[in-house]
Amino acid sequence: MTIPATMTAIDPAAPGGPDVLVPVSRPVPVAGAGEVLIRVHAAGVNRPDVLQRLGRYPMPPGAPTIMGLEVAGEIVTAGGRWQVGDRACALVAGGGYAEYCVAPVGQCLPVPDSLDFVDAAGLPETYFTVWSNLFERGCAVAGETILVHGGTSGIGTTAILLGKAFGLTVIVTAGSAAKCDAARDLGADHAIEYKASDFVDKVAGITGGKGVDVVLDMVGGDYIARNLACLADDGRHVSIALQRGATAEVNFGLVMMRRLTLTGSMLRPRPVAFKAAIAEALEAKVWPLFPSGKLRAVTDATFALAAAADAHRRMEAGDHVGKIVLSVVD
Repeated sequence: MTIPATMTAIDPAAPGGPDVLVPVSRPVPVAGAGEVLIRVHAAGVNRPDVLQRLGRYPMPPGAPTIMGLEVAGEIVTAGGRWQVGDRACALVAGGGYAEYCVAPVGQCLPVPDSLDFVDAAGLPETYFTVWSNLFERGCAVAGETILVHGGTSGIGTTAILLGKAFGLTVIVTAGSAAKCDAARDLGADHAIEYKASDFVDKVAGITGGKGVDVVLDMVGGDYIARNLACLADDGRHVSIALQRGATAEVNFGLVMMRRLTLTGSMLRPRPVAFKAAIAEALEAKVWPLFPSGKLRAVTDATFALAAAADAHRRMEAGDHVGKIVLSVVD
């Protein structure tokens, strides 16, 4: 196909509210060594996008100013094992809210045959994050119990599905009875409405006082001490976001006595080689579960690229269940 010189993209000139997300014309990027160019059919919307829009999540050096951390579409310039016309989804450091996007070859995965581009666009960011933090950093194994906050978010729904696919008992928290129902419908074993009850007490009751083996936390702040109270002996606490703040008071006597592990990570600044290793693990261990029906995409809503502002408004409202996606090519 003929690649145009320019494309439509969402590239805000300054931080601000959703209204800064307006379509603009930008040069089509050129793939370099170890990269491919993707004609974007759909792009996932994630909470880090909202933070970036607000000026609270700086881009890694060299990342495009165009927003968007995950895409799905057709390869239009070959690279590595990828040929022109291949269907791929990819984790990117930026540039996803556009008609064309460059991606490292190692961060691309085939679109599962059972999924369309819209559903596939919502996979990379959450699957890379949950796999690397829950299973690699958190060392979750079949038979263990996990606690996941934000059970109906993109991360939460992915953690439910992956957790159940790999033999975990999954406890989640959510902000309403309806969201708890949605989490259970996805496979969560237990869903705690955190506004109506103390999740620490609920976890103790569910586990018979033992606690959970892993907490996957997106909240931070004062939740950290409460999360530690939910952990079983030798439990692992994995932080992946800090919605309630980056500092906490922790009783390290408890940590030492119960042999707890506190860890966490940020995916976006990690090197390509690290992300490529995650992609390799996902393709080998997780991607085969889509055609088998053990995993599925959870897409909450789809917006046109020009309506990116509305997509961010839905994200900020917190009413979504699963992923919000921008449709770039019909």
